[in-house]
Amino acid sequence: MNINYTPEELAFRDDVRAFLDQALPADISAKVKGFRHLTKEDHQRWQQILCKQGWYATHWPEEYGGVKWTPVQKHIWDEESCQYGVPRSVPFGVNMVAPVIIKFGNEKQKQTYLPRILSGEDWWCQGYSEPGAGSDLASLKARAVREGDHYIVNGQKTWTTLGQHANMIFCLVRTNTEVKAQEGISFLLIDMNTPGITVRPIITLDGEHEVNEVFFQDVKVPVENRVGEEDKGWTYAKFLLTYERTGLAGIGLSKAALSHLKQLASRCIKNGRPLIEDTSFSQRIARVEIDLTAATISNLRIIAAVEGGGMPGAESSMLKVKGTEIRQAINDLARRAIGPYAIPFAEEELNLDYEGEFLSDENAAPLSAQYFNNRKLSIFGGSNEIQKNIVSKMILGL
Repeated sequence: MNINYTPEELAFRDDVRAFLDQALPADISAKVKGFRHLTKEDHQRWQQILCKQGWYATHWPEEYGGVKWTPVQKHIWDEESCQYGVPRSVPFGVNMVAPVIIKFGNEKQKQTYLPRILSGEDWWCQGYSEPGAGSDLASLKARAVREGDHYIVNGQKTWTTLGQHANMIFCLVRTNTEVKAQEGISFLLIDMNTPGITVRPIITLDGEHEVNEVFFQDVKVPVENRVGEEDKGWTYAKFLLTYERTGLAGIGLSKAALSHLKQLASRCIKNGRPLIEDTSFSQRIARVEIDLTAATISNLRIIAAVEGGGMPGAESSMLKVKGTEIRQAINDLARRAIGPYAIPFAEEELNLDYEGEFLSDENAAPLSAQYFNNRKLSIFGGSNEIQKNIVSKMILGL
């Protein structure tokens, strides 16, 4: 495998850089680079810029409004956008439910939902995890009972990211209790404005309202909102999670974070000299940089396989495990670098326009908040322990 970019790929990278130089709003980039709050309006504004360029739905077929990028071009976009401070696309619509609809949905569902995802008219969230069904997702208990041309849905979902903004949710629900767990699940598209749905915020350790609980009480969902066959939703869920886990590796994010860490360690002074010159600390940076380089090459190998017509399987679990460990290691080193400034912070400090007194160093508050927030990386999208089991079964045959 040749891991060097071709002249055509280098030209594409130049095009990406020129676009970002011209089109990326400075205020949004500053928020991303400073680990500050992004509003729903920030995300929607950037989405419209990408849509106008035709670069939003990079995983979709062209016939549905996607862009014909090779896997390597997608990799280049990811790396460059992270370096520039581009907001990560909220994945639930464009990168998660859309591929499921494209592959398994009927024509009416494609014509209804895909244009609304592109336009930003629909904001999606994910209804997978439940209080007793997270990593063991197949044990979910939310029920959908068919009554004529509707399902009646009762149950609860939790850790629903940005559900407070969403008007649509894709849900896994149990439609059959007489078969083994994985065979009795269906995949429903549910309007969040339907009577009987309640969203309750969960405030996380970093002070953010990022996740929620969602309750369903006698919620009527048209049968036509079911994707694919009844009781076959586990197949569609696995398809979705494979792509989610590959994205969770966050290679581009880790590279940008590592660059920021080195700058931070160059500014922080320990015993009269920059922390980057401390032998112990520089060795820790070198160790995580070596791991990141290895993960990058693995990612490129998987990209090459996909470009040849393959599909990521257990490899996506491997990337998810190592990628999230690397991101957490970089967060930990940044927290260590700011030292005593990584003290409790005021939630207001995470807003770019905050003008009050900082409880800690102005740049430290977002870093310590990010450290806390990213402890979840090794848990969501399937915990790393579960991913290791997948690898052991699919690759090692254990």
